Amino acid sequence: MAATGPAEDTGMQEEWRARVLADPGLVLDDSELMRALVLTSERAMGGNVVDLRSMAMERLESRLARLEETHRAVIAAAYENLSSTNQIHRALLRLLDAERFEDFVMDLGGSVAEILGVDAIRLVLESAEPGGGLGKLDAILRVRKPGYAEHYMRAGRPAPARPIVLRQGVPPSSGPYGEVAADLRSEALMRLDLGRGRLPGMLAMGSEDPHRFKPGQGTDLLAFFTGTFERVLRRWLS
Repeated sequence: MAATGPAEDTGMQEEWRARVLADPGLVLDDSELMRALVLTSERAMGGNVVDLRSMAMERLESRLARLEETHRAVIAAAYENLSSTNQIHRALLRLLDAERFEDFVMDLGGSVAEILGVDAIRLVLESAEPGGGLGKLDAILRVRKPGYAEHYMRAGRPAPARPIVLRQGVPPSSGPYGEVAADLRSEALMRLDLGRGRLPGMLAMGSEDPHRFKPGQGTDLLAFFTGTFERVLRRWLS
């Protein structure tokens, strides 16, 4: 291997110097290189001199790291919100395509549940008359006594239930899910206003994921879904 001579070393140094002067970002954008330069400067000043530049650099690096983390979190939240919005729109379009009430109910527990990424959907309608003879709709549609939706959504609390309730835990076996309740770990409950002269209803969504629905999550999209669902259901019940 040929040895590098002094003239060649000088040429490389001059070339590197010219590149840095032409584009200082080559050094400034390299955190490891900048740190090495600051440390070299500190050693040259001796141990009795405190250089605040390294402290400032550490703070700036820390702030930059937090900014990048926040940036990633904002992008992730925006993407998740967009994805959820698309799911809601697709699910509602599926329900609007139903040509019979039977198809409407069965799609709710089938393709709509799949689109929304939940493991169980149940439609609860209150009636003073006992619900019987529903056939295959009984797998999705539940007919309960007046006051059932309010009682279930309150879960024994004295305060009135909110229009949308998100909670974690295994739903009771007496709830709307039937046998599959034992596999569920969270649920979203939406009260349905079916119009003047009609008893209220409830739409229940259950998930095996304990973090799918939990208190504190935003409910704007679920509120939009519920409002549209109510309007479609009223037409079927009229």
